[in-house]
Amino acid sequence: MQLSLEQVREWMTAGFAPRTSPASPPRRASATASGYSIDSRTIQPGDLFFAIHGERFDGHDFVPAAIEAGAIAAVISGSQLSRYGNDAMRKRLLLVDDPLAALQRLASSVRRHWGKRVIGITGSAGKTTTKEAVAQVLERRFRVHKSLGNLNNHYGLPLQLLRLQPEHEVAILEMGMSRVGEIAALCKIAAPDWGVVTNVGTAHAENFSDGQAGIARAKYELIASLPRLGAAILNCDDSYVRQFGRDFPGKTIYFGSGTCADPRMESITPMGAEGTTFTVLADEQRAKVKLHLLGEHNARNALAGIAVGLASGIPLEECAAAVEALTPPDKRGQMLRVRGATLINDCYNSNPQALRAMVDTLLTLPAKRTIVVAGEMLELGPETSKLHYESGEYMGQRGANFVLGVRGEAASIVAGAKAAGATAMFVATPEDAGAWLKENLKPGDAALLKASRGVRLEIALEVLQREE
Repeated sequence: MQLSLEQVREWMTAGFAPRTSPASPPRRASATASGYSIDSRTIQPGDLFFAIHGERFDGHDFVPAAIEAGAIAAVISGSQLSRYGNDAMRKRLLLVDDPLAALQRLASSVRRHWGKRVIGITGSAGKTTTKEAVAQVLERRFRVHKSLGNLNNHYGLPLQLLRLQPEHEVAILEMGMSRVGEIAALCKIAAPDWGVVTNVGTAHAENFSDGQAGIARAKYELIASLPRLGAAILNCDDSYVRQFGRDFPGKTIYFGSGTCADPRMESITPMGAEGTTFTVLADEQRAKVKLHLLGEHNARNALAGIAVGLASGIPLEECAAAVEALTPPDKRGQMLRVRGATLINDCYNSNPQALRAMVDTLLTLPAKRTIVVAGEMLELGPETSKLHYESGEYMGQRGANFVLGVRGEAASIVAGAKAAGATAMFVATPEDAGAWLKENLKPGDAALLKASRGVRLEIALEVLQREE
C-alpha cells in the first residue's frame, strides 16, 4: 500500500533524524513509499527499507546500499544514528527503537486501515498448498491478496500485509510457528477474521517439551485469536484439530473424509502421475474433482479451499472447478521425467507425517521399482531417532523396493527400512545421493525425493540432471 512518509512516521511512532546543519535541504515528508523491504539486494526505487538486526546480518550495515539503490528512506534504530553523519543521508532516515517492531506496527496499522477480511492458515504440513487452494477458489468472486511463497513468520507476514491494496477484498496469509506464542503474535499483527487449520504433526517438536500436544496448543492460538463473529475451518480427520472448534463461539466448519465433515471428501482415487480424483459432498450436493496434485493429503488441502469458498457463498461446482486448476508449488510434489523414470520432487521440507503421505503417493504410481530418497528430518526433538526409524519401517511395510537415506539421522530411516524387509543404504550428502541416482536410476522406476529444507536434497536432482 502506498503511504506518505508522514503517514508512515505517524503509524510507526517514528521520528525524523535531526540534521547536522540548519542550511541542509529539508526532508520531503510528503514523499510516498511505494514498496517495503528488509533486503537491500531487492530494493526497488521508492521502497522503504527497514534495517532489521537479524541472526546473520545487521540491516544497519546496508542502509547506504539501500539508499543508493533508490530507497525513499530507511527505518533505523535511533541508537545507530551516529553511523550516518552527513545530512544527505540523515534526511532519508526514520528513527525508531526497534526496526522490526516498527515494521510490525506499520503492517498492523495498514491491515486495520484496509479493514476487510483476513484469512489465516496454519498447520504442520500443507499450509502453502492450502493457501493456493483457498486463493484459487476465492478469486472466482473476489479480488484476492495472498502471501507470496511461504513468507509466514514475524518478518514475512508484515511484509505481505504491506502489499495490500485498497481494491483487495480478502487477504489470505500463511502463519508459521516453531515455538509457543508465535502464532498469537502474528495474529496481533494480522487480526484474522477466519482461520484454517490443516493438521498437527511433529514438526518443531524439539521446541515443545510435551511434544505434539504442545504443538497443538500453539496451532490453536490462531482459533483463539478469531473474533466472535469469525469462522474456524478445521480438518476433522485430525484428532487434535477437530477439537479446536469445541469452545469457539463463532462459526465452525469441518472438512475431511469423516462423518463430522461438511464438505466431505469421498471416493478418493489416485490417477498415477496425473493426480487424484475425488467426490465432494456438501449440503446434499455432489461434485467430482480431478485434481492435478498427487496424494490424498493434497486432496484434503484442496477440500479446505472448497470449504472456504462455500462459506464465502461460492457454489460447489464453481469451487470444484477452481481447485482443478491448481499446480504443484516449487519443490512440493512436482512430477518430473528423467531418464525414462518418474521422479517426485518434494524436497522443500519434511516431517514424519508428510513423509508417510508422500510415500503412500509414490506407491500409487505404476513402476517397475519404487525408490524413496529420504533425507533427515530436522527439529523433531528427543524422539528424533525413533521417528526416523519408524518412518523407514513404514516404507518397508508398505512395500517400497529401495530406500536411500541421506545425511545424519536418515541412518535410522535405513535401519527401520531394513528391519521391515526393504533394501536400503545410507549416504552422507545430497551430492552422494545424486551420484547414486545417476548410476542406478533405470527407465520405469519411480522415485520420491523428500527431506527437511536444511538438507538441500534438490542438489541430488541437480547432480542427476547434470550432463556427463
